[in-house]
Amino acid sequence: MLPHRIELLSPARDADIGIEAVNHGADAVYIGGPSFGARTSADNRIQDIARLARHAHRFGSRIYVTLNTILRDDELEPARRLAWQLYDAGTDALIIQDMGLLEMDLPPIQLHASTQTDIRTPEKARFLQDAGLSKLVLARELTLDQIKAVYQALDAERCIVEFFIHG
Repeated sequence: MLPHRIELLSPARDADIGIEAVNHGADAVYIGGPSFGARTSADNRIQDIARLARHAHRFGSRIYVTLNTILRDDELEPARRLAWQLYDAGTDALIIQDMGLLEMDLPPIQLHASTQTDIRTPEKARFLQDAGLSKLVLARELTLDQIKAVYQALDAERCIVEFFIHG
């Protein structure tokens, strides 16, 4: 069994808040992009995310951007372009919900399954791991025993389990 490593992941409404989270010890920050994020109030420009990523990387912190809405057919190509722009801006991972993105020409970036994917069972977790997602954000309602069952079903070298402890 691999040693456990806890990542302090902080939400940020905007780049300035993300920078402060890094300044105060966050290992990683997640932020909404200019579109396709479940937080409708987040409307961060690519330039601001790039500024946040540059700052975070100086301190060894990572930046994850939410691209976690269900996409309509007419949104697939704009979402693909956005994924490339975020990659070019220095984003370390995309937090996704729509599995249609897995069929697209995406940059070589880590993909994390959003809590919006409602991962509640070891079977669903294994499916997402096998689909290539490197981190799974479990459903918020799980008990500690359910979290443990999901964790034990996965290959810890291929896929990380994340869960909310507050909120």
